Amino acid sequence: MPFVPYNPFAETHIHRQNLPHWRQWGTTYFVTTRLADSIPTTLAAEWRRKRDAWLQAHGIRTTEDLPRLTDDERHEYHREFTHQFHQLLDAGHGECLLARPACADLLIARLLAGHSTAYQLDAWCIMPNHLHALVEPAKHSTLGEIIRHWKGGSAHDINKALHRTGPLWQREPFDHIVRSEAQLQHFRRYIAENPQAAGLREGFVVGMGDEVRQ
Repeated sequence: MPFVPYNPFAETHIHRQNLPHWRQWGTTYFVTTRLADSIPTTLAAEWRRKRDAWLQAHGIRTTEDLPRLTDDERHEYHREFTHQFHQLLDAGHGECLLARPACADLLIARLLAGHSTAYQLDAWCIMPNHLHALVEPAKHSTLGEIIRHWKGGSAHDINKALHRTGPLWQREPFDHIVRSEAQLQHFRRYIAENPQAAGLREGFVVGMGDEVRQ
């Protein structure tokens, strides 16, 4: 399926929880979703405090207003906060249940179950405490439904396998509509190189579509 970038002239739906979520039919999304214990509460609160202070200093209230800033200001924001957020994930906090091969296999099964029917799965990576994926929903599917299937199904399977209860995943994911072919290639490289960048030699799985590369 040919890549379709974000179209600024097409209808876009934006909703917000703690993060803004942009939706547009026919586009590809970069998704990061993490385990519930992946970032300690104190570190997450400090990251949010610094981010909110930066936004206020630049005359905006939320990340929904980032498009109002200059290109240089937006790049600064992502260097300071998006990059730092992923560094916090790569630090390996929490139980890191996805580093266990049996748990990773259960998540892989959920990822691949809808590939080529409910969505097209591009590059993806299962890290010890989070997941990255590039995905394009089919016309009859939404990104929210897809992520709920991945998270809800894998949480049920992993909790059952480990005889545990309680939430497995952080409730809200990060998602971003891919803006260009260059950005698509950037995200593919980021996903492929994330284990090495995090200093991992084991406890991760990377793939492209239904091809698993361990």
